[in-house]
Amino acid sequence: MVLHQVKHLEDDSVRFIQLLKADLIEFYIVNLNNKKMKRLLTILTIACLTTNAFSQSNSKIKNQNKMKLNAGVLTTKLAESKTFYTNNLGFGVTFENEFYLLLHTPNHEAEISFLLPNHPSQQAFFHKPFLGQGMYLTIEVDDVDKIYNNLKKKGIVIKIDIRNEPWGDRHFAIEDPNGIGIDIVKYSPPQNK
Repeated sequence: MVLHQVKHLEDDSVRFIQLLKADLIEFYIVNLNNKKMKRLLTILTIACLTTNAFSQSNSKIKNQNKMKLNAGVLTTKLAESKTFYTNNLGFGVTFENEFYLLLHTPNHEAEISFLLPNHPSQQAFFHKPFLGQGMYLTIEVDDVDKIYNNLKKKGIVIKIDIRNEPWGDRHFAIEDPNGIGIDIVKYSPPQNK
């Protein structure tokens, strides 16, 4: 209801500006010889045109769908996943119950969930477990070397040692308890040689 009223107000304001522009143009033509009036009308016309252009571009932005990705993994390893992500990567627990675990990154910008397979509360589509192959996550960080050194000190197995790529990335990879590859990367522009 409120969105309908806001849209209605927006439509009314656009119609008002269009009518005002038409009236200003007519008034401008009638008062062409009056310099002060001519200057005032020019300023008002520019203001109306600018407002109209802004309201059209603003409504296009409002009509875009906002999306947030939450990756989900069907696994029996809820406890292992919680320990791995919280102790090693600093994730926090957003929500947890006996069959579902939702974790968030330290800055709360992304989430990953873990769901127990074959749980009776879920539709059959969400019953088959992840088989530990063919999936990876990328975690972008500010200080990849610091995280690399911290994980090595904790004894986490490094699957791909830290390296610089020709396209500019510096990264390394680990694996979570479910077999998901985790690429930890600092994005950088390529170095010109």
